[in-house]
Amino acid sequence: MTDSKPWLSSYPEGVPAEIDLNEFSSVNDVFDEAVRNYADRPAFHNMGTTLTYTELDQRVAQFAAFLECKLGLKKGDRIVLMMPNCLQYPIALFGALRAGLVVVNTNPLYTPRELKHQLQDSGAKAVVVLDNFGATVETVLKELKVPHIITSGLGDQLSGLKRPIVNFVVKRIKKMVPAYSIPGAIRFNDALAAGKAQNCSRPKVEHGDTAFLQYTGGTTGVAKGAVLTHRNMIANMQQASAWVGRNVEMGKEIIITALPLYHIFALTANSLVFMKFGGLNWMITNPRDMPGFIKELKKSNFTAITGVNTLFNGLLNTAGFSELDFSRLHISLGGGMAVQRAVAERWKKTTGCTLVEAYGLTETSPAAVINPVTLAEYNGAIGLPIPSTDARIIDEEGNEVPTGNPGELCIKGPQVMKEYWQRPEETAKVLSADGWLRTGDIARMDEAGYFYIVDRKKDMILVSGFNVYPNEIEGVMVAMPGILEAAAIGVPDEHSGEAVKLFVVRKDPSITEAQVKEYAHGSLTGYKRPRHVEFVTELPKTNVGKILHRELRERELAKQ
Repeated sequence: MTDSKPWLSSYPEGVPAEIDLNEFSSVNDVFDEAVRNYADRPAFHNMGTTLTYTELDQRVAQFAAFLECKLGLKKGDRIVLMMPNCLQYPIALFGALRAGLVVVNTNPLYTPRELKHQLQDSGAKAVVVLDNFGATVETVLKELKVPHIITSGLGDQLSGLKRPIVNFVVKRIKKMVPAYSIPGAIRFNDALAAGKAQNCSRPKVEHGDTAFLQYTGGTTGVAKGAVLTHRNMIANMQQASAWVGRNVEMGKEIIITALPLYHIFALTANSLVFMKFGGLNWMITNPRDMPGFIKELKKSNFTAITGVNTLFNGLLNTAGFSELDFSRLHISLGGGMAVQRAVAERWKKTTGCTLVEAYGLTETSPAAVINPVTLAEYNGAIGLPIPSTDARIIDEEGNEVPTGNPGELCIKGPQVMKEYWQRPEETAKVLSADGWLRTGDIARMDEAGYFYIVDRKKDMILVSGFNVYPNEIEGVMVAMPGILEAAAIGVPDEHSGEAVKLFVVRKDPSITEAQVKEYAHGSLTGYKRPRHVEFVTELPKTNVGKILHRELRERELAKQ
């Protein structure tokens, strides 16, 4: 077996080659078992308030009952969650899953255009949105009807005086809540109160049922919903927990959750895996506030942290971080984008804990390849395929390449998505009939079964761990009066890994860089907006007129 899977010989002691898929029949089972085993242990903490597993369970039951009995939502209906990390998120998440709904995670910073596509494509029946982003929902509702809207203030689930104080400061002092009006919207706390009086039967949820529509970009530039079933999510939770499980103390782990839980990395690695361990998710609402982030770390007594390279780099470059107590920290996991060696080495020197790189995709729920968490030093690899996962590297004709040679990385395992939502042609492009997922990433494997990323998908830009696709940006920007053609590429950026650079062929010679950026601001989320704009007389193209993004990248690298 190790001949076809050489990585098994490199597995850490005690890690199995295969995981048990039948231990749980749904994500709801995982939640229920955690409540039984860790009833009085803390489950989620945010802004000074902690919910135990029992307290979380009570609120989850109320929210599920409200969705099912008061709103009349049925198993399989889609519900959009549009919130940053706050206590309302896990309540809404596990409540929706308990009611048999499909959760559609949505970036709360989406523009109306981006949100409209996701609502329309998913056929959402309900939206849960934080007040800060209510104005965006209001704008979309003028064009698109969604039956049920649930709104909440950031502090609504905080205890005691924290609730009114936080809501007042956010709205009145910091002016973070633009005015909006959604007639008929229900307040989150009112929904919980209404659900408390209901007695609903829980729908039966099984492996094959869809748990999430997790939207991701694509080569067409149109966001597609990766259909992740309960089986997919259970599989990846079992795989990841088997990988790190011998290094954790059940019921005693505290993981820093700074990445948003609407992102697949934190959703699985933090929320689900550490729930199985009976751990505490210490949620950071605004990790960009680095001094505030460090104050939270100081209070937390944390044992584990996940993040992207830019987050680790930001912490290392913020005063006070090196003075923290790292004596309990034993897992530092980096994913979402490449971990830079300089950052990893400085992290180890500062914290004493190796920054371990992992690799995954939205389409793999997300983990596929992870380095051993017992790694002594950063090794430049993305790691070994995790239990019950097969990996191979193929050439352009689909043939496996010899060990050490680069090619396209393909993944097969129970964590691989079912399909793209209502897009059979897009699904067929990446998923073979026998279950192999083409990642589009160029990689190589060494003799010990460690994988290394050589290059990323041809045109994709990676900004702070988020996929940005040039075609989407270009499609938006060429609609600007005065622009004839546009091409977007990623350029190195010390803060976000990469930043978007837009090459523009002008139709109106008078348009300026400031005008281009202003136009982008109205239609693109912050991380997708061009940070650099260069006006050119023409764009390099193939003989059939396709823009050569690679040539633009090569020109840019030559300049630098």
